[in-house]
This record gives sequence, structure tokens and C-alpha cells, in this order.
Amino acid sequence: MPQQNTDSPIEVVRLAKRPQFLFVRNGPAERRKSVVVQARRRTGDAPGSHVGAGFTATKRVGNSVVRNRAKRRLREASRLLLPRLGQPGTDYVFIARDATADIAWSRLLDDMESALISLAAH
Repeated sequence: MPQQNTDSPIEVVRLAKRPQFLFVRNGPAERRKSVVVQARRRTGDAPGSHVGAGFTATKRVGNSVVRNRAKRRLREASRLLLPRLGQPGTDYVFIARDATADIAWSRLLDDMESALISLAAH
């Protein structure tokens, strides 16, 4: 299980605008049972720049309570994993799936970790 990393030199910045999400959509994606992770390297950024993170859940995931719970879990998992596994100068979008809100926490972390490792190889 991943360790919490609080002394990370990599700053994680939230993606908030639709064009940022659309930019990341055109990059590679990794699909797992509990999460889909999309990534795309920003062009023109200086080395050692921040990591972008955005979160989304469609209505197919469930009602607003379930969607919000799924996004909270994704945010917390990314807070633990992105400083260690995120590539500087890259934006990530985490998309909730049907299982995201109810799957075991350790499984969600494992799914997200394996997706981030696979995306690092691209």
C-alpha cells in the first residue's frame, strides 16, 4: 500500500476549466475497474513544473450523492499518489466509474497506482 508523501517537491494544481479537460482527453488513457486515468504532457512548460489534476463523474455513475463520494475518493487517492507517481509537466484527469464509490479503498489505490505507472511509460 502506498505511503503518504507530505514533503513532495511536486506541486499538484487542480484543473478547473473545460478547455483543460479537453486538452487532456486527447492524450493516452488507462482504464481500470474503478477508475479511468487520462494524461497529457503540457508543451512549453519548464522542467520541474507542477502536475495538474482534474476529477469528473458522469451521471451514469449514480445520483449526485454517489458522484460526489466517488470524486472525493478520487481526490484523496490522487493526493496520496500523484506527488510520488505523477510526471512533472503533465495534466491528469481521473474519471469515476460505477465501482469507484463502493470499491475497497486499497483496490482503488492499487487501480490508480497501476494506471499512473502505465501512463508514465507513454
